[in-house]
Amino acid sequence: MKPTTIDEYLQSVTGERRRALDKLRATIRKLMPKAEECISYAIPAFRLDGRVIAGFAATAKGCSYFPFSGSTLKTLSKELKGYGGTKSALHFDPAKPLPARLVRQLIRVRRAETR
Repeated sequence: MKPTTIDEYLQSVTGERRRALDKLRATIRKLMPKAEECISYAIPAFRLDGRVIAGFAATAKGCSYFPFSGSTLKTLSKELKGYGGTKSALHFDPAKPLPARLVRQLIRVRRAETR
């Protein structure tokens, strides 16, 4: 059964990955207090003004952050050196959660794209 809320999604995540995603969720909530929590493309996400701005997921090897944009990560490529990923996902080690400063930059760039 597919999760319909972030809480349901996180029920299946344990250990370091769960701690890292709980921290990331709290950081995003703090940065976007008016955002609506949702599930988009089967992963936890945050919608603001009708647009999905950020999301995250546990993976077999760690965690990923999704800006729901093909250009956000490219725009911040200099700041993202040392992280793995794809065009649309930033991969990180749950033992080293994403710093709030970096999450703030990711959200700022994505919000600018949606305006």
